[in-house]
Amino acid sequence: MTSKKHPEWVPAAGHQLHLTGIYFDAIRLRGVRGEAVLQHLATLTEGEPGPVVREMAGARWTYFLIPPGASEGYDWPPGAKCFGPATRDEWVGIPAPDGNTYPLSWRCGAPEEDEFVDPELLHGLVMAQLAPAAPEEASQSSQGG
Repeated sequence: MTSKKHPEWVPAAGHQLHLTGIYFDAIRLRGVRGEAVLQHLATLTEGEPGPVVREMAGARWTYFLIPPGASEGYDWPPGAKCFGPATRDEWVGIPAPDGNTYPLSWRCGAPEEDEFVDPELLHGLVMAQLAPAAPEEASQSSQGG
């Protein structure tokens, strides 16, 4: 049986805060919106969406971890908070692969080295969930056309 080689930023026990833009960028969604995006992402990636951290208390945030610097290439809509190199002193909690990591957990298992959520695919799903329809699209859909 082979064991996963986790990145150096995944702690061996508990959880640690990491400054974003160095090892990863993160896109944060709240509650059911985060879960909905994750479900679509998991479906489109055959159950392998990449590293996703879930906060199990409070606002129940979902953090999608993408390659460092990748967030700069996208315009994230309101409701999606971008934590990347352009932000200043933004930290994200990273849980250990197993054990007591409350209030954080990996939604689809801790990542392997160089494993990230696909930023282009994530952006498309986030836009579909959060971006308002363009005025011409909204008027066409209300007219049944």
